[in-house]
Amino acid sequence: MADHQKVSFRRFDATGARQLRDTVELIYRDAYADAIASGDPFDSVEQFMHRFDAYTAPERGFELVVAYTTDGEPVGQSWGWPLGERSAWWNGLDEEPEPGFTQEDGHRTFALSEIMVRRSWTGQGVAHALHDELLAGRTEQRATLLVEQDNHNAYRAYRSWGWKKVGRLHPGWADAPWFDVLMLPLPVAPHDVA
Repeated sequence: MADHQKVSFRRFDATGARQLRDTVELIYRDAYADAIASGDPFDSVEQFMHRFDAYTAPERGFELVVAYTTDGEPVGQSWGWPLGERSAWWNGLDEEPEPGFTQEDGHRTFALSEIMVRRSWTGQGVAHALHDELLAGRTEQRATLLVEQDNHNAYRAYRSWGWKKVGRLHPGWADAPWFDVLMLPLPVAPHDVA
């Protein structure tokens, strides 16, 4: 790990996350520098932060976990929320894998929306630890996430952590690509960062 520092985690609800908006943007700009530089409008900082603002609506049950070094430097983040009855998460799903798959009640599925780690901290177990920290203790039956098919590093990691592909989805966000839908049974046990 950079400078041999162990990271610690802090949890924030939607209100706390909005107060950390600058930190969220800082981590995104570093972790997604190549995607931002590509010029793809979906990956622009403005569109990303617009989505973040929508995600942190108080009624969602949004939860953010930020990884910090011992000296307080933010190095990564992960967030999500439980899918409510009126969630638009499944809008754009190409095909329901089984009858009732998209039926939500606020307690069935946790949507893991983002995991990102600053470039100098990649490959050190921080992403896995953020993943497990966010999902540990969740009371939902399952978790879902969306991943671009050509994001080979993330895809490889998710599969090694137990996620399984169940379909494809095209979200309603402006300029959004198609994503593979992955699912994971809950709960998960926390993963230590050495």
